[in-house]
Amino acid sequence: MSRTAASHPLCSTDDISEQLEELQLTLGEGPCLDAFAQGSAVLAPDLRTGEPQERWPVFADAALEAGALGVFALPLQIGAISPGVLDLYSRVPVQLDAQELADALTFADIATLVLLDTQIDETGAPTGGMLLDGRFEDLGAYRAEIDQATGMLTEQLDVGIEEAFVRLRAYAYAQGRRLAEVAADVVARRIHFSPNTDPDHAGDDA
Repeated sequence: MSRTAASHPLCSTDDISEQLEELQLTLGEGPCLDAFAQGSAVLAPDLRTGEPQERWPVFADAALEAGALGVFALPLQIGAISPGVLDLYSRVPVQLDAQELADALTFADIATLVLLDTQIDETGAPTGGMLLDGRFEDLGAYRAEIDQATGMLTEQLDVGIEEAFVRLRAYAYAQGRRLAEVAADVVARRIHFSPNTDPDHAGDDA
């Protein structure tokens, strides 16, 4: 994750965790984003309760629909260095006790060291072989396509890179689609954005 550029999921362990990262990236809200901004753990033992519903009204309901009832976001950081966040989820409501939280923070520390010890190239893929569970075969293409689509929107909309990414994300959310799918359509010129068109109704090119 970065405070100056679009963030990208690096690794997910199953379909639900992948959906949770996609949702937070697309919606711009969720425990992962708060943990990164605050530099501290954000724990949501039960997404059905009042606080998560008030804090992330759209994400909480979407995460429940995806199959997660509890979500825990742990920042990856050593001193002032913070390369991202480790997100965990539970299919049932879970209140972490002191030992479980300590274990989770230990995993986050290990993940931080692994990331900082791995050379990442400009596409976001490791240059020294596989990392963690080896699920990196599509990472470079995933990140590059979103970046390319965002760059194309800066030209189509005559806006800066941050505004272009917001528009791309808003369109994906409005259409109920994954951000990567919309990015692929933009790059393939199946979708064209106009400065006078709202995100809900970007035109589909033939």
